[in-house]
Order: sequence, then C-alpha cells, then structure tokens
Amino acid sequence: MNFEFTDDQRAIKRTAHEFLEARYRLDTVRELAEGERGFTDEQWRELVELGWPGVIVPEDHGGLGLGAVELIVIAEEMGYALAPSPLSSNTCAALLLVAGGTDEMRARWLEPLARGELRGTVAVWDEHGGWSPAHSEIEPADGTISATKIAVADAGSADFLIVAGADGRHFLVEARGPGVRIVPEQPLDPTRKLFRVELDGAPAQPLAHQPERIASAYATIVTMLAAENVGVAQRAMEMAVEYARDRKQFDRPIGSYQAVSHRCAQMLLEVEGARSLSYWAAWAVDNEPGTAPLAASMAKAYGGDAGFRVTASAIQVHGGIGFTWEHDLHFFLKRAKANAHAFGDSRWHRDRVAELAAL
Repeated sequence: MNFEFTDDQRAIKRTAHEFLEARYRLDTVRELAEGERGFTDEQWRELVELGWPGVIVPEDHGGLGLGAVELIVIAEEMGYALAPSPLSSNTCAALLLVAGGTDEMRARWLEPLARGELRGTVAVWDEHGGWSPAHSEIEPADGTISATKIAVADAGSADFLIVAGADGRHFLVEARGPGVRIVPEQPLDPTRKLFRVELDGAPAQPLAHQPERIASAYATIVTMLAAENVGVAQRAMEMAVEYARDRKQFDRPIGSYQAVSHRCAQMLLEVEGARSLSYWAAWAVDNEPGTAPLAASMAKAYGGDAGFRVTASAIQVHGGIGFTWEHDLHFFLKRAKANAHAFGDSRWHRDRVAELAAL
C-alpha cells in the first residue's frame, strides 16, 4: 500500500509547517498556555483564512470538502508546533454535524463553523463513567438535558456543544443557552483548555441517529489525535537528537554513547510506527470505511503510547535540564499524555481492536 502524498497534500503540509513555525514559537506557546483562553482572535482569524475550520466539511456546506488524509496532514503539523488552538475541538464538532446533523442544524451551525464564524466542541465524558458515547447514561427529557460532562475541550470559547447521550445518540446544545454552566478545569496539558459543563434543563436538539456515520466520525477524530501525537513525538525526538549532538561529556557528544544513541533509535522506531498507522487509518476513512474503526483504534492505541514514551525519553536524553520548568519539553510530554487519554485511552482502544478483529 502506497501512502505517498499527492502534490496537493504535500503543498498543504508545507504551508502548514511554515505557517505554524512562524506563528507558534515555543515562547509564544508558553505565553498562551499561561493565559485563561489559550489562543487569540488574531490567531484564529489566520487559521480561518487558510480554510482549516472547514477542511473536512463538504463544499455544499461551505467547507473545503477535503478528506481525512488532508486533515491528518494538518493535525500532525499542529502537534509538531504544539499549537494552542480550538481547531481540534472545532473539527470534532464539525465531523459529528456532518455525520448526523439535520439540514436545519447544518445551515444554522455547520456552515458558519466552516467559515470560522462560530466554534463548536464535543462533550462525551460523563462525570460518572467512561468517555464512550455508547455507554453514556444521559437521557433527554421533554427536549432538555440535565447532566454533567467533564474534560470538555475549549468549551469556554465555543458557541455550541455536541453532547453524547445514551445509546450512541447526540444532541446539540447552545453553549450560552439557558441551563448551561461552563466551569474551567485544571488540565494536564496547559496548552489545551478543559472545562466542566453542567447542564440543568438545557434545551437540546437531537442529531439524526446514524450509527455508521457517527462511528466514522469518531474514527476520524481519534485518527486526528493519533496524527497530532506523531507530530508531538517527531518534534521531541528532533530536540533530543539535536541535544545529543551538541552536549558533550568527556570531550565526546553524548549521542556517541550507546545508552543515548539506542534510546534515540527507539524513538525513531516508535515515531515511524505511529506515523504509518495514522496514515493507514486516514486512508481507510477515505477509501475503506469498513476497515476505518479498526485502523483508527490501532492508530490511537499505538500513537497514544508512543507519544508519551518518545517525549519521556527525550526528557531523559536532556538529563537534569529536561526536568526543569524552564525547558519546553514538559509541554510536549503533557500534550502527548492528554491526547493519549482523549476519546479513549490506549487500553480502551486495544480492547476495541480485539473486539473488532473477532467479528
């Protein structure tokens, strides 16, 4: 199977890399991480000008109409730059609206989202229970929802929420509507803001119940997160290799010692393994939908573990300086670990792979 990018995909990757490198220097990332919002309006406008909020949205709904492969190209570069941005959570909402939104919802919410005029996010993690919407206990009553969702990314700046309910059903709730209270949480990853969403009789519009389409949307979401972890791990590995070349002990670069060089080689193995799986999963979403859930869970499980192991190894290569707050590597480790837990951790997805492989 050939995963070589097309000329257009290579152009997207090059543009994304150059743009993010110029806009999100690590000192900028650190400054944004310390703020309450995590991004600026100017940064969001620049992403909108590139068309990224609508990259996966069909053209007849105002988007670019591109596929999962183009999406993960951008996601990988977002991870490489460690860009603090609501783009990821916004894309999750877009995918679910494309999969199950009614015509009215798409006109009211999806088209403005694709134009960057509105932002959305997805609330899946129940306060008491797992992340999976298939196991949520939330049941609407009289067109309203009363429940609490935790670890909702970028809810503080979102205009609407896609809330996962019982039996795999989903509901759209206006973020500033009645019965909605959004409270900041203390995130593991300070570059991605998390919130607790308390719903008390909040009006909720049901999305169409389309299990296969919704499953494909979630497969795309976890593939996007796996690709982002590839970018995070790639950057951490490069930082470790550069340090191993420059840092000397006993008049020799530390990279010449086997204990360090073997660790760097293992990083490369895991980065390339995670990259291959995420590319395969994205290809499957676009070309082989029946394989997509299996491929996506494989990519998420491996990418979640690899992202954390590679960033942790990079800190070890840096020695004492790598453990300090002043060094930037801890931001990469935290993003990798947070991504590993979002939308199902590696253990959950390995169980999912076993379940799907047995069918």
